[in-house]
Amino acid sequence: MTLIQRAALAAIATTTLAVKAGEVEVLHWWTAGGEAKAAAALKATLQAKGHTWKDFAVAGGGGDNAMTVLKSRVVSGNAPAAAQIKGPSLQEWAAEGVLANIDDVAKAEKWDSLLPPAVANVMKYKGNYIAAPVNVHRVNWLWVSNDAFKKAGAKVPTNWDEFFVAAEALKKAGIIPVAHGGQNWQDFTVFESVALGVGGADFYKKALVQLDPATLNGATMSKVLDTFKKVKTYTDKNAPGRDWNLATAMVIKGEAGMQMMGDWAKGEFVAAGKTPGKDFSCVAAPGTAKAFTFNVDSFAMFKLKNEANIKAQKDLAAAIMSTDFQEVFNLNKGSIPVRLNMNLAKFDDCAKLSSKDFVETAKSGSLVPSIAHQMAVPSATTGAIQDAVSQFWNDDKMSTKDAQAKIAAAARTK
Repeated sequence: MTLIQRAALAAIATTTLAVKAGEVEVLHWWTAGGEAKAAAALKATLQAKGHTWKDFAVAGGGGDNAMTVLKSRVVSGNAPAAAQIKGPSLQEWAAEGVLANIDDVAKAEKWDSLLPPAVANVMKYKGNYIAAPVNVHRVNWLWVSNDAFKKAGAKVPTNWDEFFVAAEALKKAGIIPVAHGGQNWQDFTVFESVALGVGGADFYKKALVQLDPATLNGATMSKVLDTFKKVKTYTDKNAPGRDWNLATAMVIKGEAGMQMMGDWAKGEFVAAGKTPGKDFSCVAAPGTAKAFTFNVDSFAMFKLKNEANIKAQKDLAAAIMSTDFQEVFNLNKGSIPVRLNMNLAKFDDCAKLSSKDFVETAKSGSLVPSIAHQMAVPSATTGAIQDAVSQFWNDDKMSTKDAQAKIAAAARTK
């Protein structure tokens, strides 16, 4: 152990004695691979401040299992210090009166100047911060196999007309044009990118954030649905039920040319030893280069009674937004820092492009929440619209008009 390390440990010990150390119990579902490493980094940050980290990890169900456990804990008056909750669900929990106001941390750490308003507003309830954001995933990505495109003599598409030209070229070369996993959330992920690409950011906001009936029933939505259904004709017959990472593997191997998926797909390419720009390309989904659908993970802070634990909770909130944690976590997760003005020297080209577009769209007003990833509307409404979208994707006999009516009806679900 070096002298510096000894001195650091002594300083931590002194701080711990001066300010009574607390315990933070943290509910999350980061239990695999890069996510588990990322959670370990946060734990280490808290332990360095002298606090105890109590892991409350609930695997499976994309967080559904965790939410079931959390509800029973909160009802019994035994809430954890922090829980992984995101999007409109934060406001739903805050409305129950169980979340803590962490404005003092946010002010001390200058969160309002470090977060785009579109993200900061999601972290607040009635103007007060109740959660700390961890990262930003961009959802509207198109992942491209450079080998497959070279073999097909195809050009990487920037709009939907070019997308279908490329798809035809791939098909003629005997390559599956679009890798897809036929699961509700994957269908919905493709749908929102089509909606953004065909209609633009203002249309997207009106239709899929404000749920405006006239927009949902209008001509642009008809065009979105027609384009969405056309994409399906370029997927393979084995798509139903396929997991997203297996679809990504098809692009990695060059069996398929393209996949529309969030930036968590990048982790699969990197794990397979592939290099951005050389082996694969990361480009915005057709027509969406000047827009950005965001999916932000965050931790809601619950009301606690023990003073030492409240101090630990505040230290946790500050640590989440620190530059060190934002770098380590996002390098492991494949996402980008939510904190603006970060040094991205260690990040790859896909992340740098994502960060540049995140900043630019925040300024232009085309940074929009992902409806497919529970960032835009309440969970019951999200589920109803997702089901309607998947019904249309899977039923070749359903007309665009019928699908539009089903989606508009689903948008009224409370």
